[in-house]
Amino acid sequence: MEEQIEESKSIFREYFGDSPYIRILDFLIQGQDFDYSMTEIARKSEVGWNVFTKVWARLLEKNIIVQTRTIGNAKLFKLNKENIFVKKLIKFDQELTKLETDNMLSNISKKKIVA
Repeated sequence: MEEQIEESKSIFREYFGDSPYIRILDFLIQGQDFDYSMTEIARKSEVGWNVFTKVWARLLEKNIIVQTRTIGNAKLFKLNKENIFVKKLIKFDQELTKLETDNMLSNISKKKIVA
């Protein structure tokens, strides 16, 4: 069972750890084209509400996230792609993923297939 959990970790989380802050950033990077309610982000990031609200306050303070719209009482948010830090973070995540993919493909091609 633990192997399945490890396999589902993103490369971003493999490199930077599994802290609540990283989990939330990772979720938002993966879903960067969509907006989400705070509840949905906390749930899908698997972060408890009390810790989530502390991290969320830092993300708002640093202008890493922005509110996009309101539906009923729910405010929806997404990554602030106008923020230079966010732009660089997304690019870094893409480059890191490409690097790891290239390494994996290189390792596969080096292995001999035993028939």
